[in-house]
Amino acid sequence: MAQMSSSDLFIKEYQERFEKKIKENEITSLEHWKTQLDKIVAMRPDSVASMQLQITKISDMMANRIKILKKE
Repeated sequence: MAQMSSSDLFIKEYQERFEKKIKENEITSLEHWKTQLDKIVAMRPDSVASMQLQITKISDMMANRIKILKKE
């Protein structure tokens, strides 16, 4: 088996850390938005219109966050 150079080892280690960080960020993001949706479920909206309003608010929050992240 071929021996890996130190730069290859560095690249592999860096890539593994990067992938781990990406996964952690994705989990954090999904947990946040799941919490937002769980709040709607717990509210037991009176009508479809009130539920739609809450979903629209979450959608607007997501759109705003995307816009902020794209600016950075």
